[in-house]
Amino acid sequence: YLLLAMLALTDLCMGLSTMYTVLGILWGFIQEISLDACIAQSYFIHGLSFMESSVLLAMAFDRYIAICHPLRYSSILTHDKIMKIGVAILCRSTLLIPPVIIRLKFLNYCRPHILSHSFCLHQDLIRMACSDIRFNSIYGLALVISNLLLDAALILISYVMILHAVLAIASQEERIKSLQTCVSHICAVSVFYIPIIGLTMVHRFGKHLSPLVHVLMGNIYILFPPLMNPVVYRMK
Repeated sequence: YLLLAMLALTDLCMGLSTMYTVLGILWGFIQEISLDACIAQSYFIHGLSFMESSVLLAMAFDRYIAICHPLRYSSILTHDKIMKIGVAILCRSTLLIPPVIIRLKFLNYCRPHILSHSFCLHQDLIRMACSDIRFNSIYGLALVISNLLLDAALILISYVMILHAVLAIASQEERIKSLQTCVSHICAVSVFYIPIIGLTMVHRFGKHLSPLVHVLMGNIYILFPPLMNPVVYRMK
């Protein structure tokens, strides 16, 4: 439940960080945003995305311990260790991003100042810049690889180990019971990563697509996980 609380808090903060511009645009009383506010919003959006990815990884570790080492669960995942995991997630999500975000302030923006979404993303800002963006591109790619891709790979490895342990159980009923404890987490992982993959594909290969597609995918990326996670875990 501590890990679920972290997930809920992350989703809540993501909604709050984008609510002003998303609702403002949908309701028609906002047409522009200052550079400083845009940079601050991009920091929170990317930081909270990394934080949610880290929380999902911690929850995968929790499921691995619960299924593969059930007798040692309470001794391995104590409250103190959960809190240390929470602090590590917070530090990882907030301390690695500032170099690439701060540099946005010093770029020269000479291309049309039109954002692709109803909120600010690092990719959108560097697309408008005329300055040298190699540092932002390389550092941003390194952040994605060391956070989102690494977390996804570790989650996949944890489920391979869980599946190996479950298949070793003789009873069919016990196998199903063990896998059912993972269904909610698998849904949460899918709800988080599928919109990210979709948004990345649109940014990378969808330059010819209607702006409506970019706006729609951006809103799904921001709104879908906070909407679905409470539904998934409430049903569970």
